[in-house]
Amino acid sequence: MVKIMRKLLATNPEVHGLVQFLKEAAFKNEAPIWKDVAKRMAKPSRRRAEVNISKINRYASENDTIVVAGKVLGAGSLKQNVTVAAFTFSNSAKLAIEAAGGKCITIPELVEQNPKGSKVVIMA
Repeated sequence: MVKIMRKLLATNPEVHGLVQFLKEAAFKNEAPIWKDVAKRMAKPSRRRAEVNISKINRYASENDTIVVAGKVLGAGSLKQNVTVAAFTFSNSAKLAIEAAGGKCITIPELVEQNPKGSKVVIMA
């Protein structure tokens, strides 16, 4: 039986580097959450997550750490102090998160801060 490897569809070299970094972090730290995020980031850009601030406000609790394998958009308002890690942020989303007392960080920064991925919520 011939096993066919799925080709990474993203053409952005930054995405390729991030996917490789996440796979290595998952293996090295024995943290399956990073493998899941890598799988989500390997999708075409039209299939990646686009999460609004209102959804983060609805499902996140105070001081949660959220990871978005895609882009965070600025529609809605945020009332909790949360840390959000994403591939990209819109300008209005950054302003809304920081105005609520939260932090916007990149996914590699989150992996460095929390290598095991404990208490991290994936939002899609």
